Amino acid sequence: MNLYLGVDVGSVTTKYALVNEEKKVLSSCYLKTSGDPITALKEGLTLIKRHFPSDGEIRGVGTTGSARHLAGVVVGADVVKNEITAHAVAAITLIPEVRTIFEIGGQDSKLIIIRNRVVEDFAMNTICAAGTGSFLEHQADRLRIPIEEFGKLAFEARQSVRIAGRCTVFAESDMIHKQQLGFGKPEIIKGLCEALVRNFINNLATGKNIEVPIVFQGGVAANQGIVRAFKDFFQGKKTIIVPEEHGIMGAWGVAILSMGHERESTVFQGFDVIHKNFENRSFTCEDCPNNCEIVILKEEEKIKALWGSRCGKWVPDLVERKLVETEDVLLEYSEK
Repeated sequence: MNLYLGVDVGSVTTKYALVNEEKKVLSSCYLKTSGDPITALKEGLTLIKRHFPSDGEIRGVGTTGSARHLAGVVVGADVVKNEITAHAVAAITLIPEVRTIFEIGGQDSKLIIIRNRVVEDFAMNTICAAGTGSFLEHQADRLRIPIEEFGKLAFEARQSVRIAGRCTVFAESDMIHKQQLGFGKPEIIKGLCEALVRNFINNLATGKNIEVPIVFQGGVAANQGIVRAFKDFFQGKKTIIVPEEHGIMGAWGVAILSMGHERESTVFQGFDVIHKNFENRSFTCEDCPNNCEIVILKEEEKIKALWGSRCGKWVPDLVERKLVETEDVLLEYSEK
């Protein structure tokens, strides 16, 4: 059985999706990155291996997310794609008539416009945390409410409370003020959900033609309070679909993209990666005014890859996995 593996490594979560030739997800996992993407990658591979079919064979691997290049080297990727492309492919595969994609993750959010099954336009919010999942998690923690119950409590609100949502600092200050005025947690939670939606629309959708159907994906799509806030914002006039696979859409999309790789065989490193030792370190090259911040990835004490070079001095030959400079020279620079 030919299988394809997709890996989406974000700053907050790491997702895996194993799909067959019919593009159906056979198994998946959703993990916290916890500031250590290499460990998260190993944990994900361990879980996928447990449910791997006895007659299965990996024929292609794709990586996406903010740590896609790191994941591509560690796991062995045939294709490395940005999140916009990966999420769009998954949504189009699941709902061919999709016109708009809302994607809200832990540290960023995205709006993708689809026309004739092609990405026509997109916008990303990577600067302000007020429109992301980490914003909600932080406020849930402050209110001492499990994030899993956050959305449910929003439905218990008797009225709407407007919370300033353009900035996390202002939002928290406003939330504290509303608590002091005597508003209950359900009302404040509903207000926070509505604030996140306003932030998303104002930052990403201004001037864009939002057409239906709208597919809402990403980890935050599991929050029913946010889904309800989107529907209320559009006054029920726009259809919003939350796929069952909403949390792993990026991984699913890049797994599908790996089906079209042009290599004769996959460069997947195999499940033995789980037992390998990886180490990453960095240094600043001061040979020129660029002051490039170079990141070195080592596998079993051997340099695997480099990132961060803007002048070309430290760029490795990724095809042949050969380095421009020797390890002795790298060691000399890194110890300065």
